[in-house]
Amino acid sequence: MAKESTTIDIGEPSTVTKSTSHAVVDEKKKSFVTAAGGGGDKRGLTIFDFLLRLAAIGITIGASSVMFTAEETLPFFTQFLQFQAGYDDFPTFQFFVIAIAIVASYLVLSLPFSIVTIVRPLAVAPRLILLISDTVVLTLTTAAAAAAASIVYLAHNGNTNTNWLPICQQFGDFCQTASTAVVAASISVVFFILLIVISAIALKRH
Repeated sequence: MAKESTTIDIGEPSTVTKSTSHAVVDEKKKSFVTAAGGGGDKRGLTIFDFLLRLAAIGITIGASSVMFTAEETLPFFTQFLQFQAGYDDFPTFQFFVIAIAIVASYLVLSLPFSIVTIVRPLAVAPRLILLISDTVVLTLTTAAAAAAASIVYLAHNGNTNTNWLPICQQFGDFCQTASTAVVAASISVVFFILLIVISAIALKRH
């Protein structure tokens, strides 16, 4: 009596399943590499942001300090009769000193937020806070620099229509000191514009 043999057909392994799983793994790897690359780019921007803030701190402190020390005294015949020019003789220069000092203080307080963006380059909240705050402080810095620049211009050139005579021919050192402070504040305005652009780029790439 012949025995019947039973054959069980196992079948070929599913290549479709394997290829699908490989495709999923490849997609995950690609997304991870892309995210890592984006984080690296943002970290570079945040480091540049931090360095700009350090430079802006030095410039604003220097601008406020230089204007604060702007003073010159001219003797006239005797030591008892003198002409003196100082920053506190001009309300605009007083505003400049206070405003730029506030800007410098803000920059110091903004450093921890900048450090957070370096540690967590993909974080949105600290970057958004810096963007808004930098925009507000840029307005204050521009107002202080522009107001002081107008007074420096009048000190150098005067105004014939209102019979305002230039004083820089007599108070040359005072005008030079005030002009240096205004130039330093103008440079800090450029730095703030760069900081705002960096924050906007970082947020756009999120």
